[in-house]
Formats: sequence, C-alpha cells, structure tokens
Amino acid sequence: MKNQASSELSLPSTAVGAQTPKKSEKRRSVFWNIRSDIPNSLYYLMVSFSIVIPLFAWSLLTYGGFVDRLFMPTPGSVLMRGFELIQNGEIFQDIMASLSRVAWGFLLSAALSIPLGLLIGSFKTMEGLFAPILGLMRYMPAAAFIPLIILWVGLDEPAKIVIIFLGSFFYNVLMVSDAVKFVPSDLLKVSYTLGASRWDVFSKVILPATLPNIIDTLRVNIAGAWNFVVVAELVAASSGLGYRILQAQRFLKTDEIFVGIIVIGLIGLGIDFLFKLLFRLVVPWAIDKA
Repeated sequence: MKNQASSELSLPSTAVGAQTPKKSEKRRSVFWNIRSDIPNSLYYLMVSFSIVIPLFAWSLLTYGGFVDRLFMPTPGSVLMRGFELIQNGEIFQDIMASLSRVAWGFLLSAALSIPLGLLIGSFKTMEGLFAPILGLMRYMPAAAFIPLIILWVGLDEPAKIVIIFLGSFFYNVLMVSDAVKFVPSDLLKVSYTLGASRWDVFSKVILPATLPNIIDTLRVNIAGAWNFVVVAELVAASSGLGYRILQAQRFLKTDEIFVGIIVIGLIGLGIDFLFKLLFRLVVPWAIDKA
C-alpha cells in the first residue's frame, strides 16, 4: 500500500516534468507556426527586417563603391531627388494622372469582368460560350494591341485606359469564374432541396460564397493594372509616373527612376491596405480566426 501511495504521489511531479519540455519546445517552434498567430513582437521584428535588410544591401553596394552610381544611385540621392519633385509639385501631377488612368481602367474592368465571371462559373452554357475565347486572349499581351488601340481609339486618355483595361480584364474574369467553381455542390443541392429558385441560389448562395474571393481577385489584379501604367503611358503621354520613369531613363536620371518606382510601390501598398480593410468590412465572416 505504501508503494502504491508513493507511486500515486509521484504522478503529479512526473506530469509536471513531462509538460516542461513541451512548453519550451512550443516556445522554440513558434517561429515556424503554420497558419497560426505569433507574438506581435516577433511579427514586427520580421517587418523591420524586411525593410532594413534590403536598405542595408542597397547602401552597402552604392556607398561602398561596388556599383557605379550612374546605374544605381545611393539612397540619399534618391531621397534628395524625391524631395525636389515634391517641392516643385511635379510628382503630385504624375501621381494624379496615373491614379486616374488606373482607376478608370480597373473600375471598368471590374464592372464587366465580375458579372461575366459569375455567369461563366455558374452556367455551363456561358462557360462554353465565353471561356475558350477569353482563355485564348488571356495569353495575348496587352502591349501587342497598342497599334490597334491607337488606330481605333486614338492617342488621348481613352487609349491609355483601354490598355490598362485589357491588362486586367481577362484575369479578373477567369479568377472570378474559378472562385464560383469552388462553391461546394452539396450547398447548391441543399438549397434546391429547401425550395430555392435558381435566382435564389445565384444571388443568396453563390454570390455571398464567392464575394471574399472576388475581393481578393481585385486586390491581386490591381497590381497588374499598375504594371501596365508604364506601357499605357508610352502612348503620347505628357504626365504620369510611367512617363516620368521613361523620360528619366532617356536622360540617365537613375535617381528619378528609383523615385518613380518607389512611389508606385507605396501607392500599391496603400491600395492593398484599403482592399484588406474592405475585406474586413464587407465579408467579416470570411476572416480566418483560427
């Protein structure tokens, strides 16, 4: 009995001892957690590294004399040139011109591609009618259409908007249609069983189920629209960030090229933040809280 009692009394200490390495192991492995939260301190440390390390490498290459400053300017010279463009107001004119073109081109693309993508993903007849030709045109670069766009539309702002439209439209359509196909078939069958009509299934089941993916599709593809700003502003432009980058390239103003690229990146980060905010406001049920 004494031996049994002593063994029973020793269980808690054994259990505590067994838990200790598990806790320490969990602390050590938090860096590699898969789809789970990490401490805020670790997260912001990684964010700071993502900025500091490239900046340090850039400074080392330029200030250390490893790269000719004609081809890669120093961070300081880029910053100085950026301040000059801010002071004379030129950069703001370019930002507004490019923003306007991207906004019109991408909004027009979204307005047409989202309904078409929903139709293609929902109805096999629409898939057979539109998917082959859209899949073919998706592989045709928008820049290849520039001569035709100039002939059909001219050299003014509509030509630039059409180029940006073509650069995002086909990807939006196919990604939205694919999102519809991932809606579980059982969900549709249950809806029909409960007496829902086709319009009810489309508007109250398919659309809400695909809305998170639609917002994500737009968030991803608007980056492609910004990529086509430089291409669009090849067409008789007199302002815009792409135009400024191209003009700077002609006169070997690499510091100005870097300014234009960095400004486009910062605008992209701001737009990405707005899309994430829209996601949280419109489809809060889709946020992963695991």
